[in-house]
Amino acid sequence: MKYKPHNYQAFASEFILEHEICCLMLDMGLGKTVITLSALWELVLDRFDVSRILVIAPKRVAEDTWPKEIAKWEHLSGLSFSLVLGSKAERETALRKRAFIYIINRENVAWLVENYRWDFDMVVIDELSSFKSNKAERFKAMKRVRPKVARIIGLTGTPAPNSLLDLWPQMYLLDMGQRLGKFIGGFRDRFFVPDKRNREIIYSYKPRDGAEDAIYSLVSDICISMKAVDYLDMPDRIDNRIEAVMSPKEQKLYDDFQRDMILSIGSEELDAVNAAALSGKLLQMANGAVYGDDKKVLPIHDRKLDALEDLVEAANGKPLLVAYWYKHDLQRIKARFKNARCIDTSKDIDDWNAGEIPLALIHPASAGHGLNLQDGGCTIVWFGLTWSLELYQQLNARLWRQGQKHTVVIHHIVTKGTHDEDVMRALENKDMRQSALIEAVRARIGG
Repeated sequence: MKYKPHNYQAFASEFILEHEICCLMLDMGLGKTVITLSALWELVLDRFDVSRILVIAPKRVAEDTWPKEIAKWEHLSGLSFSLVLGSKAERETALRKRAFIYIINRENVAWLVENYRWDFDMVVIDELSSFKSNKAERFKAMKRVRPKVARIIGLTGTPAPNSLLDLWPQMYLLDMGQRLGKFIGGFRDRFFVPDKRNREIIYSYKPRDGAEDAIYSLVSDICISMKAVDYLDMPDRIDNRIEAVMSPKEQKLYDDFQRDMILSIGSEELDAVNAAALSGKLLQMANGAVYGDDKKVLPIHDRKLDALEDLVEAANGKPLLVAYWYKHDLQRIKARFKNARCIDTSKDIDDWNAGEIPLALIHPASAGHGLNLQDGGCTIVWFGLTWSLELYQQLNARLWRQGQKHTVVIHHIVTKGTHDEDVMRALENKDMRQSALIEAVRARIGG
């Protein structure tokens, strides 16, 4: 297929060529892969600036998206690649193969650094936000070899999904501490103050006055951001909240557990050892069941299942993509709806896009990135909510993206008077903060 880049795509590719260190904060659907590959082709086959490129991506994106994009576009002819995936022997064979681009899943980055003589002069990190923890092995591994890399690109749609503290590890891998400091402790002390704490124990931090603008300014020279709504003919989107209401008896169970952190359900006893455990169990109860001892599932109510059944009936055969969070959610949904099918494999994706799955079940953490599902339907149902703004936005973008021919409807089933309502508020607040970051480094083409 011939590549006719939009102005914004040509601008972004040129930005990569002009900056040895850069971060593209691009909304889902803007074509960040072909933008990057176009620049890589020129760097390798025209300018001869680099010779061996490592692309680090989520596993499914590494397997499907990058190889398919290279094969899809005529102008990328000659850009050879090798997939460093599979067993240890398969990965070793792939590394011995002569190619310009080596594509590896992020889970194997630490193995690569430990077992391979590093000779990559350029690195592309797809979904840079997956390196937001400075304690993760993948971050520590990349930190070791970062001085050996001449060029590096970070690609992300959600750079600070939960906190601006998440930015430090990502920016460190790009510039080795030039902009936000060489140590996360110094970054934290400079720009943040303790927020939630219990005496000496600090649970969270909040930005100091003016810190957000200062951070955005420091990274703006190597970052560009683009929102899909500014550059693409995006489909209309409707967000809908569907309220599930528990019975007085069910609500009392929930309220008692929230207050006492311990509860007897029949012969089983449920307890939460700390606030984090309480939060998780309250979300489970809002969904309709909760794990007890030895992972035994304790049923609480069917209110969300009833709400989902109403949506299925109203859809009248129109495909629904249902996001679940807990395994017992999946089990109960499949028990109620015999035609429900999980999206796990490439065949599942193809069948969904062919309109052959009326009720598809998907977990945001395993299928949020890099999947094009817009051909199979236009309705998402959030059966169970997530605290992760990144996973929330990424999954919504599987349907709400360029190429979608219909208005996208996103239903959120929220149980009244429960932790669900807190999660919805938190997602909205995080989105506001992230939008401020995106706006601060927004690319203004020609401006």
